[in-house]
Amino acid sequence: MLKGFKDFLMRGNVVELAVAVVIGTAFTAIVTAFTTNLIQPLINSLGGTSINGLSVQLVDGNAKTILDFAAVINAAINFVIVAAVVYFILVLPLQKIAERRKRGEEAGPSEPTDVELLTEIRDLLAAQNSGK
Repeated sequence: MLKGFKDFLMRGNVVELAVAVVIGTAFTAIVTAFTTNLIQPLINSLGGTSINGLSVQLVDGNAKTILDFAAVINAAINFVIVAAVVYFILVLPLQKIAERRKRGEEAGPSEPTDVELLTEIRDLLAAQNSGK
């Protein structure tokens, strides 16, 4: 029973999906705090001394018409950090483990190719016809 559960967990799709969900939710708060409180102020400072930083207000007095480029850059940095953590901490080591497991397996007999099967059929038919 435990071997079956281990095999289920070691399947690539299940592990990758679980890794993405767990790590994505666990590190999102940390990465969001980092990018919102440290990176976004730096990006906004590139926009000059205005309060909006790297944003543009399309209609004066309407806060819903602000294009906030710093928030988009911030979200991109957020995504890259989470993706890097997921890849280097979990996916890469699991791939190495899977490669080690495959090295221990022996290759089974290979299936004959179409040409080999057709050659065998031809030879059998020729032998059958010559025997008549």
